[in-house]
Order: sequence, then C-alpha cells, then structure tokens
Amino acid sequence: ILKNRGISASEIDAIIVATVTPDYFFPAVACLVQRDIGADKAFGYDISAACSGFLFALSTGAQFIESGRYKKVIVIGADKMSSIVDYTDRTTCVIFGDGAGAAVLSRCDEEGKGILSSHLHSEGKHAKELALEGPSTGRWVPEIIAENNPDDQSYFPYMNGQFVFKHAVVRFSEAIVEGLKANNLEKEDINMLIPHQANLRIAQFIQRKFQLSDNQVYNNIMKYGNTTAASVIIALTEAWEKGKINDGDLVVLAAFGSGFTWGSVVIRW
Repeated sequence: ILKNRGISASEIDAIIVATVTPDYFFPAVACLVQRDIGADKAFGYDISAACSGFLFALSTGAQFIESGRYKKVIVIGADKMSSIVDYTDRTTCVIFGDGAGAAVLSRCDEEGKGILSSHLHSEGKHAKELALEGPSTGRWVPEIIAENNPDDQSYFPYMNGQFVFKHAVVRFSEAIVEGLKANNLEKEDINMLIPHQANLRIAQFIQRKFQLSDNQVYNNIMKYGNTTAASVIIALTEAWEKGKINDGDLVVLAAFGSGFTWGSVVIRW
C-alpha cells in the first residue's frame, strides 16, 4: 500500500493494528509491523474490538490526522482466526477465515471529501455471548493444561449465534442511520455500503431494510469467511479495485462484533 501511494515508511507517524489474534500476548503487532517495514519514526499500538476493530482503528487514526499532530497513519485490520477456532464446533469453525488489509490515512484537501464522521458503541453487559475467555490472565495456558479437562472449551471462541444475530441486525441499522443523520443524508444517498462480513443473512437483511440494490452493497464472505477485523478493509479494497466505488461516492462502513461493539464510518470518496 505504501508503494501504491508513493509513500516511504519514514513518512509514517503512527501504526494502529486492529486484531484479536496477535502474534504475541505482548508486544503489540503494530510494533512488529513498524519494525518490519522500517517505519523508524512511527509509534504503534493495537486495538482489540474484534469484528468492529478496523472501524475503531480507522476512527482513531482519523482523529490523529484531524488534530494536526500527525500527517500519515497506517491503519491495519488483521486476524488469523484459523489459529484459535475449535474445528469440532461447526457453529464457529465454518464461519471464520484469515485475512489482513491496510489503509494509509492522510489529510484530504478537497472540501466535503474523506471521512465525514464515525460513530462507535460498546455494550459490555453482553460480553460473554461472543467471547474467548482463555488464554488470558484469568485463564492461562498452564492452568488449562494442568486440568486437562477434555470438556473445557474456554480457550476456544464461544458464540451464542441467535442472540448475536438478533443484536447485530438492530445495531447495524442503528449505526447506519446514525451516520446518515449526522451528515444530513438519506438512505437514498448511499452509493456503497460495506458491512462487516459476519453473516450473509445479516447483510441481506440490512440491504432489504435500506432498499439497496446488489450494486450498492459489497459482500465477499462467501470467498473468505468472517475475517473479523480484516473484513471491512478487505471488502472496501476489493470494491474499489473492481470499480464499484467512484470519485464523489458516499461510502458507509458498518460493523458489529464481540464486546458487544459496533459502529459506522461515513466517507465521501
């Protein structure tokens, strides 16, 4: 992406990585990226917001740019879900996939273009409905191994599918409406909706609710599965590369994930 933008790594001020499958418990993946690309002047840290992670990272990076303190920020969504799923649990293993995507943020000089607004939310009371409890400081590997309980599933992701689905369709809709209202826009103004690739049924439900055509919603879950923090940026990149997003288009990003977390980002391309 740096080559495509004609930017050198030395120009990067910050690196933000959204992930729930880091290489290490610590240090942050962002520090490893900073090392590997030679961004010697940049600082980096990770964000853990699961499927909403890229939107949270994108919003944070945009705030850095808007403050005027930093000029160029790399935002990454990356997850290797195949490393943590239980392959005997068909409710989760068939859903998730691996992927990564990145964007370079910089100031937009064209009036009315760029990120118009972002809207982020959390609802921690439902934390355990979509969670991976261990390994963690509360459930660490030696403890799990010592118990050697074949029925202990705390170190695999757990998802209460129907409960998550019911909340997701509501929160997706609310976040999209919130973004439109904040910018005095209507659903008819949407040129492209990029939903987090959690479930095709959710995306189709949202499409019908907002009366959007197939050309106004981009889905690729059938190709990659749910790549968690990576899904929005992968879908956004593919839609743009295929010519489905053009100059001046209104693009809405939306996501819902563990936490619960959810949100939207409204962009004038």
